[in-house]
Amino acid sequence: MDGKQTQPVVAVAGATGDLGTRIVRALATKGAVVRALVRRPADKLAHVGVEQVTVDLGDDEALTRAVSGAACVVSALNGTAPVILEAQGQLLDAAVAAGIPRFIPSDFCLDYLATRPGDNRNMDLRRRFAARVDAAPIRATSILNGPFADLLEGQAPIVLHRFRRVLFWGDPDQVFDFTAKDDVAAFTADAALDPDAPRYLRISGDQISPRGLAELLTGMEGRRWRLLRAGGIGRLSAIIAVARALTPETDAPFPAWQGMQYLRDMSTGRGKLHGLDNARYGKADWVGAAAVLSPTIQRTSVHAA
Repeated sequence: MDGKQTQPVVAVAGATGDLGTRIVRALATKGAVVRALVRRPADKLAHVGVEQVTVDLGDDEALTRAVSGAACVVSALNGTAPVILEAQGQLLDAAVAAGIPRFIPSDFCLDYLATRPGDNRNMDLRRRFAARVDAAPIRATSILNGPFADLLEGQAPIVLHRFRRVLFWGDPDQVFDFTAKDDVAAFTADAALDPDAPRYLRISGDQISPRGLAELLTGMEGRRWRLLRAGGIGRLSAIIAVARALTPETDAPFPAWQGMQYLRDMSTGRGKLHGLDNARYGKADWVGAAAVLSPTIQRTSVHAA
């Protein structure tokens, strides 16, 4: 018999998204039997060797059949209330109806348990869904990983390569958490295969402050990087309020003001992760800030030369 068949089945919703695809691949690499729940078959999953099940999350009976027999259902759904509360809620109900023992909700964020209600829309949605999960007859595990590492240079960049500045709000010594998406996916795969996984698992690929980033980049590039203070937390909050008031209503998960809400939770330290579980599954090769920033440093160095 194929050894892979002795492994538990893990059903993954949101399997074609950025993080979801990584989780599917990580599970397959670890030998799990993966059932990807998709709206339509995806070419990028065809070569991973997983089962793709076409299902409408709004069809309760079909969704219950789709997850039946799984040892764990992983949600990598990404969105606002219609997705996090409604579609994910239907996934949770199907898992309960099918008697699935474990559920991993789509949290994958900073520590929303410590943030203030009303300060961050996406954290509020996760907090609301957590209450629903905790009331359901199913064992849940949430992965809290801080911001994804691409935030360093992405939608709300902290590292400004063009100016050799590290942008910060408030305190330059406030330590941030960053975790690469592949590391989150690998750890999530381990958690999905762990029947004893606790309610919350906290991981961070790197913990570094704006001042630490400036020092790191200075050492990497051989040229001095400086800190750029954009203002205090009060100023950031005022900008968020203005940006949100001027932005049309949208179901986009990350309008500009949402990224600023994340920066505020990071800059105040409210979303900081404590009591990390990085060592739970023996993973030691966590991607740090230096590895994330190195490709851009190398490109800019070549252009400068």
